[in-house]
Amino acid sequence: MIIGMGLVTYIPRMLPFVLFKGMELPPFIQGVLKNVPYATLGALIFPAILFLQKDDIWYGIAGAAAAFGAAFLGANVIIVVLGSITVLALYSYFL
Repeated sequence: MIIGMGLVTYIPRMLPFVLFKGMELPPFIQGVLKNVPYATLGALIFPAILFLQKDDIWYGIAGAAAAFGAAFLGANVIIVVLGSITVLALYSYFL
């Protein structure tokens, strides 16, 4: 069962490397694929932004603004997350 589950998850990950080996993707598709992590991050986190702290809605908005700003400037996903965490830590410390 475990080996079968491993194959089922490995094959879809391996196929693009085998099928597209040596091929150059069009610039439009490269741009779309470059933005997938940001879109996924936004879809997963955005619903929780407004309900992060029931007493203080600005807490979630401050974190979202920091993340959106860093993403808009083209920062790496890790930098976006760490920047948002830093802003929220400072927000919690000073308020």
